[in-house]
Amino acid sequence: MKQRELNLSGNPIRDAISRIRFAPHSNNLVISSWDSSLRLYDADKNKLRLESSCGREAAGLTDCCFQSETVALSAASDGAICRHDLGTGVDNQIGNHDDLAGCVEFSDETNLVISGGWDKKIRFWDTRSAESIGSLDNQRTEVESISISRFQLMAAVGSSVSTYDLRNLNKLVQPKQFHMNIEVKCVRSLLGFEGFALGSMDGRVALKYTEINDGSRGYAFRCHPKEKVGKYHLVTVNDIAFSPSLSSIFATGDNEGYASLWDSQSKKRLYELPKFPNSIASLSYNHNGLLLAVASSYTYQEANEREEIPQIYVHEMGELYDGSLSGGSCK
Repeated sequence: MKQRELNLSGNPIRDAISRIRFAPHSNNLVISSWDSSLRLYDADKNKLRLESSCGREAAGLTDCCFQSETVALSAASDGAICRHDLGTGVDNQIGNHDDLAGCVEFSDETNLVISGGWDKKIRFWDTRSAESIGSLDNQRTEVESISISRFQLMAAVGSSVSTYDLRNLNKLVQPKQFHMNIEVKCVRSLLGFEGFALGSMDGRVALKYTEINDGSRGYAFRCHPKEKVGKYHLVTVNDIAFSPSLSSIFATGDNEGYASLWDSQSKKRLYELPKFPNSIASLSYNHNGLLLAVASSYTYQEANEREEIPQIYVHEMGELYDGSLSGGSCK
Protein backbone atom coordinates (compact mmCIF):
# COMPACT_ATOMS: atom_id res chain seq x y z
CA MET A 1 0.00 0.00 0.00
CA LYS A 2 1.59 3.27 -1.15
CA GLN A 3 1.91 6.06 1.40
CA ARG A 4 2.90 9.69 0.95
CA GLU A 5 3.17 12.53 3.41
CA LEU A 6 1.60 15.93 2.78
CA ASN A 7 4.23 18.63 2.56
CA LEU A 8 3.43 20.83 5.55
CA SER A 9 6.96 22.17 6.04
CA GLY A 10 6.29 25.51 4.38
CA ASN A 11 3.34 26.16 6.66
CA PRO A 12 3.54 23.69 9.55
CA ILE A 13 0.53 22.96 11.71
CA ARG A 14 1.51 24.55 15.01
CA ASP A 15 -0.77 22.65 17.37
CA ALA A 16 -2.81 19.46 17.55
CA ILE A 17 -4.96 18.44 14.57
CA SER A 18 -8.60 17.97 15.54
CA ARG A 19 -10.18 16.80 12.24
CA ILE A 20 -9.50 16.18 8.56
CA ARG A 21 -12.14 15.83 5.84
CA PHE A 22 -11.94 15.19 2.12
CA ALA A 23 -14.17 17.29 -0.14
CA PRO A 24 -17.36 15.80 -1.63
CA HIS A 25 -16.07 15.54 -5.22
CA SER A 26 -12.34 16.31 -5.27
CA ASN A 27 -9.15 15.47 -3.41
CA ASN A 28 -9.08 18.75 -1.53
CA LEU A 29 -8.62 18.16 2.19
CA VAL A 30 -9.79 20.52 4.92
CA ILE A 31 -7.90 20.45 8.23
CA SER A 32 -8.89 21.97 11.59
CA SER A 33 -6.37 22.34 14.39
CA TRP A 34 -5.84 23.83 17.81
CA ASP A 35 -3.59 26.57 16.37
CA SER A 36 -6.86 28.36 15.40
CA SER A 37 -6.42 27.72 11.66
CA LEU A 38 -8.56 26.00 9.07
CA ARG A 39 -6.41 24.84 6.15
CA LEU A 40 -7.37 23.64 2.70
CA TYR A 41 -4.86 21.34 0.99
CA ASP A 42 -4.87 20.00 -2.54
CA ALA A 43 -3.85 16.40 -1.86
CA ASP A 44 -3.14 15.72 -5.55
CA LYS A 45 -0.69 18.59 -5.96
CA ASN A 46 0.48 18.51 -2.32
CA LYS A 47 -0.21 22.22 -2.03
CA LEU A 48 -1.77 24.53 0.56
CA ARG A 49 -4.70 26.36 -1.04
CA LEU A 50 -6.05 28.41 1.88
CA GLU A 51 -5.53 29.16 5.55
CA SER A 52 -8.25 30.86 7.59
CA SER A 53 -8.94 31.64 11.23
CA CYS A 54 -12.39 33.29 11.01
CA GLY A 55 -10.83 36.18 12.91
CA ARG A 56 -10.59 34.13 16.12
CA GLU A 57 -6.86 33.69 16.69
CA ALA A 58 -7.31 32.87 20.40
CA ALA A 59 -9.69 29.94 19.88
CA GLY A 60 -8.63 26.46 18.82
CA LEU A 61 -10.66 24.66 16.15
CA THR A 62 -12.19 21.42 17.38
CA ASP A 63 -13.91 20.14 14.23
CA CYS A 64 -14.57 20.90 10.57
CA CYS A 65 -16.63 19.64 7.64
CA PHE A 66 -17.60 20.56 4.09
CA GLN A 67 -20.93 22.20 3.33
CA SER A 68 -20.14 21.97 -0.39
CA GLU A 69 -17.09 21.72 -2.62
CA THR A 70 -16.37 25.43 -2.03
CA VAL A 71 -17.67 26.02 1.51
CA ALA A 72 -16.42 24.59 4.81
CA LEU A 73 -17.64 24.84 8.40
CA SER A 74 -15.71 24.84 11.65
CA ALA A 75 -16.36 24.57 15.40
CA ALA A 76 -14.16 26.35 17.93
CA SER A 77 -13.16 26.13 21.58
CA ASP A 78 -14.84 29.48 22.33
CA GLY A 79 -18.17 28.08 21.08
CA ALA A 80 -18.16 29.70 17.64
CA ILE A 81 -19.54 28.00 14.53
CA CYS A 82 -18.04 29.56 11.40
CA ARG A 83 -18.64 29.34 7.66
CA HIS A 84 -15.61 29.56 5.35
CA ASP A 85 -15.92 30.44 1.65
CA LEU A 86 -12.97 28.53 0.21
CA GLY A 87 -13.09 30.39 -3.08
CA THR A 88 -13.03 33.97 -1.81
CA GLY A 89 -11.46 33.42 1.61
CA VAL A 90 -14.37 35.22 3.28
CA ASP A 91 -15.40 33.86 6.71
CA ASN A 92 -18.38 34.62 8.89
CA GLN A 93 -19.69 33.34 12.20
CA ILE A 94 -23.13 31.76 11.93
CA GLY A 95 -23.66 30.67 15.53
CA ASN A 96 -22.30 30.21 19.00
CA HIS A 97 -22.51 27.70 21.85
CA ASP A 98 -22.38 28.72 25.51
CA ASP A 99 -19.24 26.62 25.95
CA LEU A 100 -16.76 24.79 23.72
CA ALA A 101 -18.31 23.67 20.41
CA GLY A 102 -16.99 20.17 19.88
CA CYS A 103 -18.52 18.94 16.62
CA VAL A 104 -20.20 20.25 13.48
CA GLU A 105 -21.94 18.62 10.50
CA PHE A 106 -23.94 19.78 7.48
CA SER A 107 -27.21 18.14 6.41
CA ASP A 108 -27.67 18.19 2.62
CA GLU A 109 -31.28 17.04 2.95
CA THR A 110 -32.37 19.85 5.30
CA ASN A 111 -29.73 22.48 4.39
CA LEU A 112 -28.96 22.91 8.09
CA VAL A 113 -25.71 23.18 10.00
CA ILE A 114 -25.85 21.00 13.13
CA SER A 115 -23.42 21.36 16.03
CA GLY A 116 -22.87 19.87 19.47
CA GLY A 117 -21.12 21.41 22.44
CA TRP A 118 -19.96 21.21 26.00
CA ASP A 119 -22.99 23.32 26.95
CA LYS A 120 -24.94 20.04 26.65
CA LYS A 121 -26.81 21.27 23.57
CA ILE A 122 -27.30 20.20 19.97
CA ARG A 123 -28.06 23.27 17.90
CA PHE A 124 -29.42 23.84 14.39
CA TRP A 125 -28.31 26.80 12.25
CA ASP A 126 -29.59 28.36 9.03
CA THR A 127 -26.55 29.47 7.02
CA ARG A 128 -28.57 32.03 5.07
CA SER A 129 -29.77 33.96 8.11
CA ALA A 130 -26.94 33.03 10.52
CA GLU A 131 -29.56 32.29 13.14
CA SER A 132 -30.41 29.30 15.29
CA ILE A 133 -33.66 27.66 14.30
CA GLY A 134 -33.77 25.35 17.31
CA SER A 135 -31.80 23.29 19.76
CA LEU A 136 -31.94 20.13 21.83
CA ASP A 137 -31.12 21.31 25.34
CA ASN A 138 -30.32 19.49 28.55
CA GLN A 139 -28.33 16.60 27.12
CA ARG A 140 -27.05 14.48 30.00
CA THR A 141 -23.47 15.61 29.51
CA GLU A 142 -21.22 17.16 26.86
CA VAL A 143 -21.98 16.24 23.25
CA GLU A 144 -18.82 14.40 22.19
CA SER A 145 -19.60 13.58 18.56
CA ILE A 146 -22.36 13.76 15.94
CA SER A 147 -22.89 12.16 12.53
CA ILE A 148 -25.53 12.43 9.81
CA SER A 149 -26.90 9.91 7.31
CA ARG A 150 -29.62 11.42 5.10
CA PHE A 151 -32.40 12.31 7.58
CA GLN A 152 -30.90 10.50 10.57
CA LEU A 153 -28.84 12.38 13.15
CA MET A 154 -26.70 10.43 15.62
CA ALA A 155 -25.25 12.05 18.75
CA ALA A 156 -22.78 10.52 21.20
CA VAL A 157 -23.42 11.73 24.75
CA GLY A 158 -21.57 10.00 27.57
CA SER A 159 -21.99 6.25 27.19
CA SER A 160 -25.00 6.36 24.88
CA VAL A 161 -25.92 7.27 21.32
CA SER A 162 -29.19 9.02 20.50
CA THR A 163 -30.70 9.01 17.00
CA TYR A 164 -33.11 11.64 15.69
CA ASP A 165 -35.27 12.00 12.57
CA LEU A 166 -34.47 15.34 10.92
CA ARG A 167 -37.66 15.34 8.84
CA ASN A 168 -39.68 16.62 11.79
CA LEU A 169 -37.83 18.95 14.13
CA ASN A 170 -40.82 19.00 16.49
CA LYS A 171 -40.23 15.34 17.32
CA LEU A 172 -36.53 15.64 17.94
CA VAL A 173 -37.14 15.66 21.68
CA GLN A 174 -38.14 11.97 21.50
CA PRO A 175 -35.03 10.22 20.19
CA LYS A 176 -34.17 6.56 20.03
CA GLN A 177 -31.42 5.89 22.54
CA PHE A 178 -28.84 3.11 22.54
CA HIS A 179 -26.91 2.59 25.74
CA MET A 180 -23.49 1.10 25.20
CA ASN A 181 -22.11 0.86 28.77
CA ILE A 182 -18.86 2.30 27.48
CA GLU A 183 -17.73 5.91 27.19
CA VAL A 184 -18.15 6.95 23.55
CA LYS A 185 -15.43 8.96 21.80
CA CYS A 186 -16.82 9.09 18.26
CA VAL A 187 -19.92 8.04 16.32
CA ARG A 188 -20.04 7.59 12.54
CA SER A 189 -22.98 6.65 10.33
CA LEU A 190 -22.89 3.38 8.42
CA LEU A 191 -22.83 3.59 4.63
CA GLY A 192 -25.47 1.51 2.87
CA PHE A 193 -27.29 0.67 6.12
CA GLU A 194 -29.30 2.46 8.77
CA GLY A 195 -27.10 2.49 11.80
CA PHE A 196 -23.83 3.66 13.21
CA ALA A 197 -20.40 2.66 14.40
CA LEU A 198 -18.85 4.04 17.54
CA GLY A 199 -15.38 4.16 18.99
CA SER A 200 -14.97 3.96 22.74
CA MET A 201 -12.55 5.21 25.37
CA ASP A 202 -11.61 1.62 26.25
CA GLY A 203 -10.48 0.49 22.81
CA ARG A 204 -13.68 -1.04 21.51
CA VAL A 205 -15.66 -0.49 18.32
CA ALA A 206 -19.38 -1.27 18.20
CA LEU A 207 -21.62 -1.48 15.13
CA LYS A 208 -25.38 -1.06 15.54
CA TYR A 209 -27.96 -1.51 12.78
CA THR A 210 -30.88 0.64 13.89
CA GLU A 211 -33.45 -0.76 11.44
CA ILE A 212 -33.26 -4.09 13.30
CA ASN A 213 -35.10 -3.84 16.62
CA ASP A 214 -34.23 -7.20 18.14
CA GLY A 215 -30.51 -6.44 18.40
CA SER A 216 -29.61 -9.43 16.23
CA ARG A 217 -27.54 -7.33 13.87
CA GLY A 218 -24.60 -5.59 15.40
CA TYR A 219 -21.53 -6.49 17.39
CA ALA A 220 -18.59 -5.05 19.30
CA PHE A 221 -14.90 -5.90 19.32
CA ARG A 222 -11.57 -4.64 20.61
CA CYS A 223 -9.31 -3.11 17.98
CA HIS A 224 -6.16 -4.38 19.70
CA PRO A 225 -7.09 -7.40 21.83
CA LYS A 226 -3.60 -7.72 23.28
CA GLU A 227 -3.01 -8.00 26.99
CA LYS A 228 -0.36 -6.43 29.19
CA VAL A 229 0.27 -8.07 32.57
CA GLY A 230 -2.90 -10.10 32.16
CA LYS A 231 -5.12 -7.09 31.52
CA TYR A 232 -6.54 -5.47 28.44
CA HIS A 233 -4.48 -2.54 27.25
CA LEU A 234 -7.14 0.16 26.91
CA VAL A 235 -6.54 2.73 24.18
CA THR A 236 -9.12 5.27 22.96
CA VAL A 237 -10.48 4.80 19.44
CA ASN A 238 -10.34 8.39 18.20
CA ASP A 239 -11.95 8.05 14.79
CA ILE A 240 -13.72 5.71 12.36
CA ALA A 241 -14.06 6.22 8.60
CA PHE A 242 -16.10 4.15 6.12
CA SER A 243 -15.09 3.60 2.51
CA PRO A 244 -17.64 5.25 0.17
CA SER A 245 -17.04 2.60 -2.51
CA LEU A 246 -17.00 -0.55 -0.35
CA SER A 247 -19.55 0.09 2.38
CA SER A 248 -18.48 -2.87 4.51
CA ILE A 249 -14.89 -1.60 4.76
CA PHE A 250 -13.94 0.85 7.48
CA ALA A 251 -10.81 2.21 9.12
CA THR A 252 -10.13 2.88 12.80
CA GLY A 253 -7.45 5.01 14.41
CA ASP A 254 -6.42 4.95 18.06
CA ASN A 255 -4.52 7.05 20.55
CA GLU A 256 -1.38 4.90 20.37
CA GLY A 257 -0.83 5.62 16.68
CA TYR A 258 -2.34 2.48 15.13
CA ALA A 259 -4.73 2.50 12.17
CA SER A 260 -6.45 -0.66 10.92
CA LEU A 261 -8.80 -1.61 8.10
CA TRP A 262 -11.76 -3.89 8.84
CA ASP A 263 -14.51 -5.74 6.97
CA SER A 264 -17.81 -5.48 8.83
CA GLN A 265 -19.36 -8.39 6.91
CA SER A 266 -16.62 -10.95 7.44
CA LYS A 267 -15.78 -9.43 10.85
CA LYS A 268 -12.08 -9.53 10.02
CA ARG A 269 -9.18 -7.15 10.19
CA LEU A 270 -7.90 -6.67 6.64
CA TYR A 271 -4.75 -4.70 7.29
CA GLU A 272 -2.88 -2.82 9.99
CA LEU A 273 -0.86 0.18 8.86
CA PRO A 274 2.63 0.67 10.31
CA LYS A 275 2.54 2.57 13.59
CA PHE A 276 2.46 6.35 13.19
CA PRO A 277 4.67 8.83 15.10
CA ASN A 278 1.73 10.29 17.03
CA SER A 279 -1.81 9.36 17.97
CA ILE A 280 -4.33 9.01 15.15
CA ALA A 281 -6.41 12.16 15.59
CA SER A 282 -8.61 11.76 12.50
CA LEU A 283 -9.22 9.68 9.35
CA SER A 284 -10.93 10.48 6.06
CA TYR A 285 -11.62 8.64 2.80
CA ASN A 286 -11.82 10.65 -0.40
CA HIS A 287 -14.98 10.66 -2.55
CA ASN A 288 -14.23 7.42 -4.44
CA GLY A 289 -12.52 5.53 -1.63
CA LEU A 290 -9.16 5.32 -3.42
CA LEU A 291 -7.38 7.50 -0.87
CA LEU A 292 -7.32 7.36 2.92
CA ALA A 293 -5.89 10.36 4.78
CA VAL A 294 -4.51 9.81 8.29
CA ALA A 295 -3.79 12.68 10.69
CA SER A 296 -0.96 11.77 13.07
CA SER A 297 -1.08 14.23 15.96
CA TYR A 298 -1.04 14.46 19.72
CA THR A 299 -4.56 14.78 21.15
CA TYR A 300 -4.13 16.12 24.70
CA GLN A 301 -5.70 12.96 26.13
CA GLU A 302 -2.71 11.84 28.19
CA ALA A 303 -0.27 13.73 30.39
CA ASN A 304 2.84 12.15 28.84
CA GLU A 305 1.92 12.43 25.17
CA ARG A 306 4.80 13.10 22.80
CA GLU A 307 4.25 16.43 21.09
CA GLU A 308 5.78 15.50 17.75
CA ILE A 309 5.00 17.84 14.86
CA PRO A 310 1.54 16.91 13.47
CA GLN A 311 1.63 15.22 10.08
CA ILE A 312 -0.88 13.99 7.52
CA TYR A 313 -0.31 10.84 5.46
CA VAL A 314 -2.26 9.83 2.35
CA HIS A 315 -2.57 6.12 1.52
CA GLU A 316 -3.53 4.71 -1.87
CA MET A 317 -6.10 1.97 -1.38
CA GLY A 318 -5.80 0.14 -4.72
CA GLU A 319 -4.67 -3.12 -3.09
CA LEU A 320 -7.96 -3.30 -1.25
CA TYR A 321 -9.87 -3.51 -4.52
CA ASP A 322 -7.50 -6.16 -5.83
CA GLY A 323 -8.57 -8.41 -2.96
CA SER A 324 -4.99 -8.95 -1.91
CA LEU A 325 -5.43 -8.16 1.78
CA SER A 326 -6.12 -10.73 4.44
CA GLY A 327 -6.11 -10.65 8.20
CA GLY A 328 -7.46 -11.80 11.51
CA SER A 329 -10.95 -11.71 12.90
CA CYS A 330 -12.53 -9.05 15.09
CA LYS A 331 -12.48 -10.19 18.70
